[in-house]
Amino acid sequence: MFSQTAEYALRAIVVLSADPEKSWTAQDIAAESKVPQDYLMKVLQALGKEGLVAAQRGRGGGFTLRRQPSEITVLDVMNAVDPLRRIKHCPLGLKTHSKALCPLHRKLDDAIRSVEEAFASTTVDDLLSDPSPIKPLREGGPLCHVQITQ
Repeated sequence: MFSQTAEYALRAIVVLSADPEKSWTAQDIAAESKVPQDYLMKVLQALGKEGLVAAQRGRGGGFTLRRQPSEITVLDVMNAVDPLRRIKHCPLGLKTHSKALCPLHRKLDDAIRSVEEAFASTTVDDLLSDPSPIKPLREGGPLCHVQITQ
């Protein structure tokens, strides 16, 4: 349902959010997120363009979040790399459907709207602070050995 790019962007943001003050190298993010580094660089560039990630070159440089995880929604990340596409007009271009969507396309758009609302109301911090013992990107304990507390 969602693109690989969106999945990779969410993984990268989760990694950066595990320690928001840390400057992460592309190699570290790629290793933690299990995203190929070349692809990751394109994703990080898109996230930077949307103001979610900052890049600092040189010694001691790397990638950091521009906003706190509590201020970044899943929808923000999705919109940065592969926005959900709402159905505003008949995809078939039928003239009789020009004023309103048919029941099929209205239902599809309703589903997309529901997903959009769920993503808009879920922050990255919500994902990391979820009480479930299963943590994002980890087989066991917390991401990057950072203890998440409630």
